[in-house]
This record gives sequence, structure tokens and C-alpha cells, in this order.
Amino acid sequence: MKSIVVFGGSGFIGSRLVARLSAAGCQVLVPTRRRERAKHLLPLPTVEVVQIDTFDTATLERLLQGQQAAVNLVGILHDRTGRPYGPGFARAHVRLAQNLAAACVASGASRLVHMSALGADSNAPSMYLRSKGDGEAAIRAQQGLRWTILRPSVVFGPGDAFLNAFARVQRLLPVVPLGGADARFAPVYVGDVVQAAMHALIGPQADATIGRTYELTGPKVYTLAELVKLAGAWAGVNQGRGRPIIPLPAPIARLVALVMELAPGEPLMSRDNLDSMRVPSVAGSALPGFAPELGVAHPYSLEVIAPDYLAGRDPQTRYDQFRATAGR
Repeated sequence: MKSIVVFGGSGFIGSRLVARLSAAGCQVLVPTRRRERAKHLLPLPTVEVVQIDTFDTATLERLLQGQQAAVNLVGILHDRTGRPYGPGFARAHVRLAQNLAAACVASGASRLVHMSALGADSNAPSMYLRSKGDGEAAIRAQQGLRWTILRPSVVFGPGDAFLNAFARVQRLLPVVPLGGADARFAPVYVGDVVQAAMHALIGPQADATIGRTYELTGPKVYTLAELVKLAGAWAGVNQGRGRPIIPLPAPIARLVALVMELAPGEPLMSRDNLDSMRVPSVAGSALPGFAPELGVAHPYSLEVIAPDYLAGRDPQTRYDQFRATAGR
């Protein structure tokens, strides 16, 4: 695969994937509705950014003409517009997936790597996970499409919107009231997710990933309360102890989440997030995880990566130590 279109290429995972593909000699096309958001990709030598309406089917077909593969990283965490899920989730997770799958086949670029989410299911308790499940179903239903689906748990790394957000909250508040404190996660490092996507596209066993769904998780499971506490401690809050955490009963947690939804900007926690956390974001037994064909033998743990970037340090030394001990 030498010519690849990356949807969502300007985001947290996408920026890293685009850079890796460019370094590997691939011609990478990054469609975006707002070119300004992708300007940091312009210096990469084999990357082109185009501003288009990514939800127009005819435009998608024209864009994919002459390309060999596509990657769909488009996703949103919040949609406060209605149920069973609002037009934001339906548009980003279902309609785009359906249109992109059809456009890939129609244009001849029939290879698609799709980023979903752990717990995606059309019958899940949250709008987010239901829409992710419906998006997966649309991709699997497309005849002639050679797809691979990746389902990561919560993704961490420098610049993430998860641990960094909880660290910021602890710099502002003396205590942290927390809904869903017992929810379980197996956080996965963004570099390992990118490595899996790379190998599904251009790895030596890329064909072995076609028609398969993978659950991408880190090596350790944490509760949300544990993650919040670690974020504060590693960020140096309260002399490295983090703030006290007050677990909220479910009714109060939903009320607090509603208040956050009504506030301007992206909420730290929404009612739909609470619904999503009813499904443990950990690996099951029915689907493969970091199988050999994905090129990740030893996923990075949170403790190897997060302490440095949360404290504003370069984590390269820890990377090198982990590679040496794990034989990477």
C-alpha cells in the first residue's frame, strides 16, 4: 500500500499515523472539513491535505479514485442532541462509515482499516457505543470491501484528552467528585494503536488482518478512580499524592454530568459517558488482541509512558528502557 487516504488524520491518533506512513514512503491524503486543523501535517514530505465535505458520497468516490486504501479514524465522544442517538453520533459513526465503505468499493480502493471502540455494540447501553456498533455493522455489510476493524480501549499518550484532563481538574479542585469511579479500563498507548494500524495496512502480514476485528488493550486493568489518582500524582499535584477522590452515587453522578453538559465547551463527563462506562473497557475472550500480524508483541504499560508526559518531561528514556527489557 503506497497511496492511502486517512480520514481523521489531524487528530490525536491520526497525526501520528500520518507521520508514520509518510516516513515509510507512502503518499498520504488527509481530507478535512477545516484545513486549519491539519496545518501541522503540511511539512510532512508525502502528505497532502484537502478541504472537502467528507459526508458527500460523490466527493468521497472522487477522492478515493486512484488510491489503494483508506483509514477511518473519525469519531466524537459527545452528542447532546437526542436519543436513541443524536445526529452527531449518527453522522460521524454510522453515516460516514457506510458512505466510506461504499465509496471504497466503487472507486477501487477496497481496503479499509476502521477505528472503532472497545465495547462497540448496536445493543450497548450508551449512544456512543451503539453508534460505533452500527458503524461496524455497516462496514461488514458492504460487499467487496476488504476491512479490518480495530477496537481500542481508552488511548493514552502525550497530548491525550483523558489523563491530561483529570490532571488539570486536580490542579483546580481540592477534591475530585467522580461518577463511575469503579468503571474498568485497560488503557492502550497511542503508539501501539498506530503500530497496529500500520501493520494492518503495510505490514508483512497485512493480508492476515482482512475480515478480522481486534481488541487493543494495554497490559493492565485499572478502575477510573485509580486512573484519576495516578494522573494527579504523576502530574505532581498535592506534592505527588493527587487529590482525594469522592465516588458519587449514580443519581448524583448523572446530575453532575447533566450540569457539565449544559456548560460551554466539551464536558469532562456526560451522562452518555456514564452509560458507556457500564461496559468494562477491557479485553474479552471472543476476539484477538495484539496478534502477531499487528506487530506489537509487548504493549506499553501506563507506568512506562504517562509519568513523564504528565510531569512535562520527555518520556524517551523510559521508552528505551522498556524496549531493552521487553526485547522490542
